[in-house]
Amino acid sequence: MFSAVGSLTVMGVTLGGLLGVASRYLAVEGNPIEAEIQALLPGSQCGQCGYVGCAQAAAALAAGTAPVTLCPPGGRALAQELAAKLGVKADLSAVADDGPKVARVAEEICIGCCRCIKVCPTDAVIGAAKQIHNVIREACTGCGACIERCPTEAMTLAPIAVGLQYWIWPKPLAAVA
Repeated sequence: MFSAVGSLTVMGVTLGGLLGVASRYLAVEGNPIEAEIQALLPGSQCGQCGYVGCAQAAAALAAGTAPVTLCPPGGRALAQELAAKLGVKADLSAVADDGPKVARVAEEICIGCCRCIKVCPTDAVIGAAKQIHNVIREACTGCGACIERCPTEAMTLAPIAVGLQYWIWPKPLAAVA
C-alpha cells in the first residue's frame, strides 16, 4: 500500500513539474492593447456590435478591423475613449448619446412568452411562462436585446431618472487651448 501511494506521489510531483516547465516555455503572450480595450468595453456581452462578446469585439478593435463606434451601449463617450486609445479619428456624428437607459415592461401588454428572458445577457428580466415579466433595474445594462425579441412591444428602453441613487457626476469638458 505504501509503495502505491509513494509511486503515485512521485508520479504526480514529476508530471506537475513538467507541466509547470511547459507552461513557462510554451506560454502564448496576449496582446496588451486588446486587454486594455476589453477593460474599457461595458462587458454586458449583448452582441449589438455584431460580435459574440466584448472579448471578440476588443480583438477586432485591436486588429483594426472594426470601427470604434461599434458599441451602442457605450455611446459617444466610449467611442471617444477607444479612438484616443487606438490613435484613430472617429466620426461621432452617427453615434447617439442618449445617456444610460433601462428596460421597462408594460405589464398590461406582456403575455409572458419568455423571449426577452432568453436573450437578456445579464439575466435582468425575471418572470415565468405565461406570467408578467419585470426588469431588475440594477442588473439591466440597457443593451436593448429584449426590445427586438418582444412580439407585443411590451418592452421599451427608458432613460434612468436622475436621483440620489442613480446620479452620475458629469465629466468636465476638455479645456480648449
